[in-house]
Amino acid sequence: MIGYVTIGTLDEEASGRFYDAVFTAIGSERKLAGGGWIGYGVVGPGKDITDCHTALCPPFNGEPARPGNGIMIGYQAQSPDQVRAAHAAGLAAGGTCEGLPGFRPAEAESGFYGAYLRDPTGNKISIFAGVPAS
Repeated sequence: MIGYVTIGTLDEEASGRFYDAVFTAIGSERKLAGGGWIGYGVVGPGKDITDCHTALCPPFNGEPARPGNGIMIGYQAQSPDQVRAAHAAGLAAGGTCEGLPGFRPAEAESGFYGAYLRDPTGNKISIFAGVPAS
């Protein structure tokens, strides 16, 4: 089980705006910011790094952040509506589209419903929800 994810940033403010928008749409919030770190966790009590599922920061080695080729992080939403809202919010907050919201495969009517974005640094994320068969 994954405990948390750290994502490197080139521009803390731009990345913060992007992840604020995306995570708000799927029920998470900014838990902390300062010292070069921004942390996000599920909406609710707790404002400590241990309450975060995702942390943003510049790389520890001092080199510029860069996206990993073939690396993508998937964040689960509760519904296709949340997937669409997170995708739209991410685009409005400086992200770029890597795949419009929809079923995968496209002809499906249930199962995996997802959308894909790149953040301002170029990191790729997926927002997805499972849709049961009718």
